[in-house]
Amino acid sequence: MERRLLIVFALTFLVIIAFQPLLKKYMPQAVTPPAQTQSKDQPRASAPVPPAGGSPTAAQPSFPAPTVAGVKQASAESETVIENDLYRITFSNRGGLAKSWILKGYDDERGQLLNVVNSVGAEKYGYPLSLWTYDESQRNKINTALYVVSQGDQAGAAKGSVRTIAFEYADQDLTVKKVFRFDDSYVIHVETSVLSKGNVVSALPMWPAGFGDESSSASYAASRIEYHNEESTERSYLVFPSLTERLAIKAISSGNTVQGPFSWAGVVDQYFAAVFIPDDPHAAATVVLRNSIDIPKDPKKPNAQETQKVEVLGTAVGNLHGPSEERMFVGPKSLRILEAVPVASIAAHGDLRDLVNFGFFEIIARPLFIWLQWTYQHIVANWGWAIVFQTLIISLALLPLRISSMKSALKMQKIQPQMNAIKDKYKKYTVRDPRRQEMNVEIGALMKKEGVNPVGGCLPMIIQMPFLFAYYSMLNSTLDLRHAGWLWISDLSSADPWHLLPIALVLSMVITQRMTPQAGMDPQQQKMMNFMMPVMMGFIFYNLAAGVTLYYMESNLVSIGQQIVMNRTSLGREMREMALKRARKKDKDK
Repeated sequence: MERRLLIVFALTFLVIIAFQPLLKKYMPQAVTPPAQTQSKDQPRASAPVPPAGGSPTAAQPSFPAPTVAGVKQASAESETVIENDLYRITFSNRGGLAKSWILKGYDDERGQLLNVVNSVGAEKYGYPLSLWTYDESQRNKINTALYVVSQGDQAGAAKGSVRTIAFEYADQDLTVKKVFRFDDSYVIHVETSVLSKGNVVSALPMWPAGFGDESSSASYAASRIEYHNEESTERSYLVFPSLTERLAIKAISSGNTVQGPFSWAGVVDQYFAAVFIPDDPHAAATVVLRNSIDIPKDPKKPNAQETQKVEVLGTAVGNLHGPSEERMFVGPKSLRILEAVPVASIAAHGDLRDLVNFGFFEIIARPLFIWLQWTYQHIVANWGWAIVFQTLIISLALLPLRISSMKSALKMQKIQPQMNAIKDKYKKYTVRDPRRQEMNVEIGALMKKEGVNPVGGCLPMIIQMPFLFAYYSMLNSTLDLRHAGWLWISDLSSADPWHLLPIALVLSMVITQRMTPQAGMDPQQQKMMNFMMPVMMGFIFYNLAAGVTLYYMESNLVSIGQQIVMNRTSLGREMREMALKRARKKDKDK
């Protein structure tokens, strides 16, 4: 069918090409209307530059178009610094954009204050608060012109002093104005407008090229384009695109326009976000930006010639049909900070908390983080020791399940001879023989009679796995563990530099398996559990975040202590005796 469909498409294409001369000869042609002159007093009709790729077109503005009083351009390039307790932004009047955006409370990989502007990507694809237009030549002109700068201060109703900086540019054809207002938070207010010969130009403020904390291919791959519409938060990943929620990878081809309404939209990476919050969510649209740059293959050797290609994501958000008025959050993805930023009512929680993505196990991960944060604030002021304390509580809470598992395993061993007898009774039948089903019915009836749960032995691991996945998503998403130290580890969100925790995890798993009575386990299965499973888990955890490895390794250490106590109980002694008895029987049969 696929081949036939391709043949049909090919033949249709050939027929269309073949009939083109006939269509031109016999079909009527569209008549181009003559150009109309316009008097000086007659107002111009809005005719914005049509967007590329089927993007929406700007409409006639409902506000009076300001008249151009004359040329307004700066004679030389200059810089203006806006600073508060949280950030220091350096603006350039060439393009009226941010050349540097330093967050004072956070360090980069070199221990210096973090500049969230990606210098490599911005140099190539544009700096923050530059403007996106569908006409590339017009876009280049807007973002390289020399603007006239004016500043002012005013009293803010809630935030005290509000500082304002405005950039203006005008020539015979183009009029551009940008106004930015700042207070003592991570949020700034943005107003922009562009007119070309009196016509509205679709020009959206943008954050075009990733973040400055992205240094490795893994950190670039963690970046996402996100927005919140009337239904939910949508995310698009560069990695595992089939696992995206709704915003497919094809939707983030550079220059693609996504229509609102949006309560917020922007670009994020693992720990930081640049998000636009439109004043009018229903008039908002976002243009997604996706480009590539070359970075050193080894981030620790920035001057090395060996490079690799990575992709940087960005967004431009605003009103396609008039001036854009919006707020913009540029800062850390900290729950405490995000929950203090109000957004439009169409958002699920009325704030930016959904920027912290706890993943599928959010129902467990979010309470775990709140608990971990409380432990850090009230019990022990170190994130590593807070994880140790929390893991101990979780392991003790799972102790009843471990006891239940041992009881279930003991009951299983007691009925093992009867189960083997039933299997011998039906082994003469093939697997497809209907009478083979009677074996399963008899085994099920025997288990029910003796009160044996077939999955009882696996229950503790089944219960623990969601906690493990939740811990992974929690530590991978929360900013608090970034560069948080514990003993020899300088960053609990990164891999253990000496890999001592993964090694300790493997050893603890081997010891736990050796200590646990395995009376009913097949020798091959027992060998796999005792050696293959720990090695596999060590391989998985080798480069995972040290905080996750610490959690799992400590869980194993607590299990060892629990098993020592359990082995000394009557239940533990009975299980070990059964295991030894079964082993002696196997040796005798050999």
